[in-house]
Amino acid sequence: MLLERQTQLRQLEALLADAMQGCGRVAALSGEAGAGKTALVEAFVDHVGVDRLGQGVTLLRSACEDLSIPDPLGPLYDLAREAQWELPRAIDDRQGQRLPLFSDALDVFEAKGPSLLVIEDLHWADDATLDFVRFLGRRVANSHILLLVTARTDRSEGQARVRRALGEIPAGNVVRIEVPLLSAAAVLSLAELAGRDGDAIYRATAGNAFFVTELLAAESDTALPASVRDAVLARAERLSPGARSMLDAVSVFPRRADGWALQGLCGIAAAGQLAECVSQGLLEDFGDGYAFRHEIARRAVEMALTPSRRREYNQRALAALQENPDVATARLVHHAVEAQNLEAVRTLAPLAAREASRVGAHRDAAGHYEVALRYSDALPMESQAALHEGHAFECHLIGRIDAAMAAQGEARRLWQALGDRLKEGDSLRCLSRFAYLVGDRAAADRFGVQAVELLETAPDSAELAMAYSNLSQLAMLAERLEETVSLGAKAVELAERLNRPDILCHALNNVGAAGQWLDFAKGRRDLARSLGIALAGNFQEHAARAFTNCACVEMNRLNLNEAEAFLERGIAYCVENDLATWRDYMRGVQAQLLLRRGLWNDAAMMAHDVIDDDATTALVRYPSLVALARLRIRRGDPSAEPVLDEMRRFLDKGMELQRLVPYAAVMAELAWLGQGDADEALRLIDLAESLSPTRAVVGELVTWRQLLSPDSDPGETSGMAEPHRLLLGGDWRGAAAFWAGMDAPFERALALLHGDEAALREALDILEGLGARPVAQHVRGLMRQSGVGHIARGPRQATRANLAGLTQRQMEVLQLIERGFSNKKIAAHLTISPKTVDHHVSAVLEKLEAVSRGEATAAARASGLL
Repeated sequence: MLLERQTQLRQLEALLADAMQGCGRVAALSGEAGAGKTALVEAFVDHVGVDRLGQGVTLLRSACEDLSIPDPLGPLYDLAREAQWELPRAIDDRQGQRLPLFSDALDVFEAKGPSLLVIEDLHWADDATLDFVRFLGRRVANSHILLLVTARTDRSEGQARVRRALGEIPAGNVVRIEVPLLSAAAVLSLAELAGRDGDAIYRATAGNAFFVTELLAAESDTALPASVRDAVLARAERLSPGARSMLDAVSVFPRRADGWALQGLCGIAAAGQLAECVSQGLLEDFGDGYAFRHEIARRAVEMALTPSRRREYNQRALAALQENPDVATARLVHHAVEAQNLEAVRTLAPLAAREASRVGAHRDAAGHYEVALRYSDALPMESQAALHEGHAFECHLIGRIDAAMAAQGEARRLWQALGDRLKEGDSLRCLSRFAYLVGDRAAADRFGVQAVELLETAPDSAELAMAYSNLSQLAMLAERLEETVSLGAKAVELAERLNRPDILCHALNNVGAAGQWLDFAKGRRDLARSLGIALAGNFQEHAARAFTNCACVEMNRLNLNEAEAFLERGIAYCVENDLATWRDYMRGVQAQLLLRRGLWNDAAMMAHDVIDDDATTALVRYPSLVALARLRIRRGDPSAEPVLDEMRRFLDKGMELQRLVPYAAVMAELAWLGQGDADEALRLIDLAESLSPTRAVVGELVTWRQLLSPDSDPGETSGMAEPHRLLLGGDWRGAAAFWAGMDAPFERALALLHGDEAALREALDILEGLGARPVAQHVRGLMRQSGVGHIARGPRQATRANLAGLTQRQMEVLQLIERGFSNKKIAAHLTISPKTVDHHVSAVLEKLEAVSRGEATAAARASGLL
């Protein structure tokens, strides 16, 4: 009997009806383990079978498995089999490229007509599967597909990844449906039908549907089992010895055990023993396989096995599964690890890693390499070094740069011991790149030079070409333009001679990025060629880097529409290919673009998404730090200093102009507002000018210097972006008009500050509208100094004592609560972290003696606070 689920069933029914009309959705069922998500899916599927299959609705089902390392695209294989689509062949045809593969999948499923696709237990999904959900979620609105997924609401890493994946689907395309615990009334009703003590069962279960079911099936309620595990094991003890052994054997198979595998594992007696397990309600018979009624029950039985029995059953499972060539390698690795079959692990784990990497499941590839390395001591040194290199590469793709450096360092040691100069040199080049990614510029330069010096002692090689390109990249990042072009030319020539398009596109990227300051049109062409080669060759990291540099070049030239297009394409590409490092870097650049466009709440939210992730590396954080520092200064948030400190630490490790310029601009803005050291800000601007290869780089800084020191000489302005050149030439109207045409309100206001009284008033209105309170207050002071009268006072601050004891910040939070803002939206609006908002909200509720947000706002209105 399914109680208290009619609301959810009606929601699903409505969503399916919409899909049948060509308005598809993703429906996400969430609830704690045992809450009844699967039971709800079964009820809905049964309803679909009765009412809809005759109307042409196709049902395709799949689920994720609780493997030690997930099976890449496992659920998609399930859906493909049910749709009679040969996915392995499709993967080969698409050479592992996910976007074309996912497009093929969408075409296959859409060709079935109205379809219900089910993926259960998404919290165990691999990254490639999550990317498929993202892909389908972004395109489902105009399809006849309802994608129904289930996931737990625990605080596990898997659940967090599901939340992020669903969060990257347009809000209108995804519907979240909670599956709550059963109420006391529902439990009492079920218990009454079974003649049991409902109060006792509810106290023991708190309404967990699976636990309730297990206790209702218990022999007696005189001594209720204390946990689901105890309840399941009590039922298992009723089985005959043979059936209990069969139950133990099935328990080592995550999700389900195929019938043919059990036949091979347990012999001809399997059928009768399985039938007994089914009759006792411990297993379900799916015709071609068997599974526990819930993962909680499977884990209870599995964890009750002695270590030796667990190893034995997993070894037998491994042997049975190896007889079938269609079994996923990840499943074999799981059983090999559980069986402690080291020879099998050494053979299978590297293969599983390569398979995962091929379809872009880089997190899972890194996991398989870690497993392989755990048992690699008996392997030859060459094999160990190759495993470390593979692990390093996958780790760096998912942002685990410290782990990548450790693995690559070990690979270098092994290659050096083997006397392999090419491999050792290439390891040094990789270490150079990883050092740069963690913000250690000095180490990056040192490793890069060592790589070239070593590789030049050997015949020309692809490794040398890549080492040249790496040094070219480092030179480009330091704005050493001639060195970038010279080293890049060496890399291009050698890459073309050796027919290495991957190295060619890397070198062209460097030359093109430097070309923005030398020959903009040629630089654009080189970058476009680099991106085209990378996409055509499926060189994923090179493509992500090309998207990033294309966007940054356009941002530097204030071509915001072009930059926005590259960022949208690049971020989508990185999301779909699990390239977390480049994705988050571009998100920071996008936050800066949103800031310039006046979309400050969106910019704050984007920046916090990157900065609040503890796994984000230092270098990747920097663009988001720039956006957040400017926001906090302009809005008057008192917590800007920690952001500035983190930005300052980058300069301590290496004085790169691309880091120095935004930091100097932020410090100049702070000094202009009277909150910073003007002499230090001017020193930083002078330093940036001395390091700059062209005046175009420092246009914004020179405009800040004019605000700090109006009598200073702007110097040569040719080559600077148009609004900077106009403003420094005295044409504030032209500069303001330019910024207005770009929808850049803050910069427009700064240009207007150079104008007449009407311009000053217009600037003040713009700043008030943006919520730039400290800046607006500073402008009022400037206006008064200039003799301007009748200046608007701006939003009046509450002056009466707050009887509730709320601080100013807590009052701001209370006002946003009244407006219906979520904690995340409040964080973005105030440019503070969501954790800080949580603390403020708790304090507000406590001081107002309220138990809910609604009660707090009602109390605040009653006391005159709102």
